[in-house]
Amino acid sequence: MAVNVVILGAGQGKRMHSALPKVLHPLAGKPLLAHVIATARALKPARICVVYGHGGEQVPDALRAPDLVFVKQEPQLGSGHALKQALPHVDQRKDTLVLYGDVPLIAAQTLTALTAGTGERLQILTAEIDDPRGYGRIVRNAKRAITAIVEEKDATDKQCRIREINTGIMLLPGKRLAGWLDQLTNRNVQREYYLTDVVTLALKDRVRVESCAPSDSWEILGVNSKQQLAQLERIYQSRTATRLLEAGVTLADPLRIDVRGELRCGRDVRIDVNCVFEGAVEIGNGAQIGANCVLRNTRVGAATRIEPFSLIDDAAVGKNCRIGPYARIRPGTRLAESVHIGNFVEVKAATIGAGSKANHLAYVGDASVGKRVNIGAGTITCNYDGANKHRTVIEDDVHIGSDVQLVAPVTVGKGATIGAGATITKDTPPGELTVSENRQKVIRGWKRPVKKVRSEE
Repeated sequence: MAVNVVILGAGQGKRMHSALPKVLHPLAGKPLLAHVIATARALKPARICVVYGHGGEQVPDALRAPDLVFVKQEPQLGSGHALKQALPHVDQRKDTLVLYGDVPLIAAQTLTALTAGTGERLQILTAEIDDPRGYGRIVRNAKRAITAIVEEKDATDKQCRIREINTGIMLLPGKRLAGWLDQLTNRNVQREYYLTDVVTLALKDRVRVESCAPSDSWEILGVNSKQQLAQLERIYQSRTATRLLEAGVTLADPLRIDVRGELRCGRDVRIDVNCVFEGAVEIGNGAQIGANCVLRNTRVGAATRIEPFSLIDDAAVGKNCRIGPYARIRPGTRLAESVHIGNFVEVKAATIGAGSKANHLAYVGDASVGKRVNIGAGTITCNYDGANKHRTVIEDDVHIGSDVQLVAPVTVGKGATIGAGATITKDTPPGELTVSENRQKVIRGWKRPVKKVRSEE
């Protein structure tokens, strides 16, 4: 039966030393809370309710979605009080799973195991860790049955030596939940309503109290400081690198890759050090990504080579292309197969046909470039008139010399050649050489030089 999921995320996070609410700090490119929500959705729950507090409306504004209910906890009086704020928004006939917005690595598999039991029971996710400082301790009797959860500030010296800790994640029986929450008190050091006190209430009502453990201890690690956030980032990236290696991707150094979204790779893909992948990135068979590249929402075709220090953003790169080094491919760019974009070349909102090249120091923006076009060093499409953007059309088999300005809107005809240093303000005829001296003119009948074939000695 589907359960309710309540995610507690109202904490201030003072140790983060930031104006940003703790649950919105990014891990692998998306907020901590977004990771927890994604895992909750994998369970196909009856309802997901997020309790927020510090940071005002920043939390719901950042993550609002049709399947989420946001409830504000104000003031913040503890975890039991936080869960009580969610009660009117969940189906109290169903069990409620409590998660935390600052525990982002909890696995759906672990939560499935936690919620898999039948009958009325209180299920607690516990873990044994080497350093339990800061966590509530699980107190058991001689028969290993749970008798209490004691918060560290309220624990005795003996209880502080217990290594089994409460992760905070628990499944509560729907029919008991409202009554238990009403019975919570704040008679403790922090003067808060502890959700963990439901253990005593469950035992009083003769409700089974059971526990299970996560598959890996890092699943239950929370974030309270930038140091802990960095620790979880490395755990996340290490897991991602392992999955890539197991899928056959060659990583020059698994410790120096950052995937901040979804990275899908074909066979025989090679990725050098310090590359960052953001959003949805797909890399085709045999492609190679050089060192220090950033790819964002991009598709890279088979056998393409991205040279070091290149940035590709929201673009599609065809197969067998050569990009970079130091190339910038901006949103809206579509490169066909066997295109060469060289060092310090910027391309924006342009389509470039098969076999075309811009190998040096060029800007191609808001342009349609045909097949087998050669764009010389220093060439730019002047796409902006100070108020509006205009397109440049360069047809097939065009050769453009160095230091050319193409003032859009303008069309360069098929097979045309543009002389070095020309400023083109009018359409140029196909198959002709166009130069600009004092003014633009067309040289009729000019023949483009043909590469000489050297005879074998």
